Amino acid sequence: MKNMEKEKEMEWNSLLNGDRRRVSKRDKKQKDAEIYDLFSDHRNEFERDYDRIMGSSSLRRLQDKAQVFPLQTSDFIRTRLTHSMEVSAIARSFGVWLDDWLLKNKKIEKDDLRKIPSILATAGLVHDIGNPPYGHYGEDIIKKWFKNYFEKMNKTKKNMLKELCVIKVRKNKKNNMVISSKLNVSKSIKISSLESSKNILTPEQKNDFIHFDGNAQGLRILTRLQVLNDQYGINFTYGTLSVLLKYPYDSSNEIAKKEKKFGYFQQDKAIGEKIINETTKMSGKRNPLTYFLEAADDIAYLGADIEDGVKKKLIPWELVFEKLIKSVTEEESDLYKSSEERLLYNEVYSAYQNDIDELYEKHKQVKKDGFPDYLLTSAQNFKAWVQGQIIKEVKSVFIKDYELIMQGKLKKDFISKTDNAKNLDSLLRSLLKDYVFCSREVLSLELVGDSVLSDLLNMFIKECITEVDCSFETDSRSKAGKLFKMISENFVFIHLMNDNFPDEKIKKTLKDLSLYEKLLLITDFISGMTDSYALDLHQKLKGVKMP
Repeated sequence: MKNMEKEKEMEWNSLLNGDRRRVSKRDKKQKDAEIYDLFSDHRNEFERDYDRIMGSSSLRRLQDKAQVFPLQTSDFIRTRLTHSMEVSAIARSFGVWLDDWLLKNKKIEKDDLRKIPSILATAGLVHDIGNPPYGHYGEDIIKKWFKNYFEKMNKTKKNMLKELCVIKVRKNKKNNMVISSKLNVSKSIKISSLESSKNILTPEQKNDFIHFDGNAQGLRILTRLQVLNDQYGINFTYGTLSVLLKYPYDSSNEIAKKEKKFGYFQQDKAIGEKIINETTKMSGKRNPLTYFLEAADDIAYLGADIEDGVKKKLIPWELVFEKLIKSVTEEESDLYKSSEERLLYNEVYSAYQNDIDELYEKHKQVKKDGFPDYLLTSAQNFKAWVQGQIIKEVKSVFIKDYELIMQGKLKKDFISKTDNAKNLDSLLRSLLKDYVFCSREVLSLELVGDSVLSDLLNMFIKECITEVDCSFETDSRSKAGKLFKMISENFVFIHLMNDNFPDEKIKKTLKDLSLYEKLLLITDFISGMTDSYALDLHQKLKGVKMP
């Protein structure tokens, strides 16, 4: 019988790659040291990643970016930062368990302990760092704006081509028809400027904006925009960056076109491919730890958003828990929105009857004891139980599908592969869809976000950065010049930074930037804003609020 050749698998020593794009003298000394004394850095490379980002401005901005509810004054409701902290804690917990399992099964060495929990804790903390203002709806606004912008650009160019040659028809003295043509010089100049190589975007570059993704923007922040000393950004390890590549391909990949999700912009393609080559060594395949990060994200946000929804009295928890989750009977069938919903609740109760009965007793007890906000307490008990249950079942999926995961062949996320927890996941998503995402408060705030981001994109792109002569860079008397002064100096500096920085012989100006690079400058600037800053700047530029 012919021996079957073993499938290629990812290797943990590559996945736990502690190298960085730039190796500092301090890093080299640390690696070369044979004896670690009391004053040596006791942290592993991934713990250093965590400490590096903790004090960054990009992370702090998440405290004023929406999780579900933008522009909140309540301290209770979660922001993108508090959500990220919860994801980090769950991801680190997965890592502690994974450390133990991999060591027992001889997949890693003792020297590798502490690395995985550190990687996952860091990845959890920064996984949403690239999200624009106003939550995921902010991504949709940017996508829609650029789709319309490029469509109008194409129409403008076609119309200019039609007007390029002026054709006149007249009759001469003999009453014969005479046709003459004349070149429209001004239109010719405009078209030639539009068609210069700097002002032409490739289809791949356009896709970066039409499918704008917070995950890809997050990679830009970590590898470029969060500057410390040079063009390498925060200079994370390859191991940590690999876990953050949830979609390990660019915006023009066929999967990206279908799913409308991608991992890196065209400008960052070399960085994305370098990360892959240094870790998974499999093009288009996820790092196994990314599945745990994704699960931690879902576990954290589903439970937390339900809790926030109950706190804001959007979810009628007494009805949901007592009549829908606990009492799946024929008498209550008219309370369900559909037969499919009733079947889902029935499957959840059948799979976890004992646990749900126990939760129901807690629910009745806190109600009987007169807790001031007993519905919130009940929802919090339910959330904690759901999260614990999903975490257990996710671990089982990893053990069961370990070989497929390491071969890069797993096609689904961990939660959807569970036996019963996937129904808990579906139940929570249906509650959010039915009661929270469609609420007047959420919808009205999203409309505010739509107006704010669309207007800012109009002003900074149409009325400023796309001016061909770039005179606004030095002339602040024009409207374009005034708008340019509003753009963060840090972002402008980063975009004009040469590849060989700090080589003083090479200095860029805005005229040296292509249209693609200019558009990236604006999306970097606007997507990096907090909800409040975007609203405040919009009001000032529109004259609603005085500076």
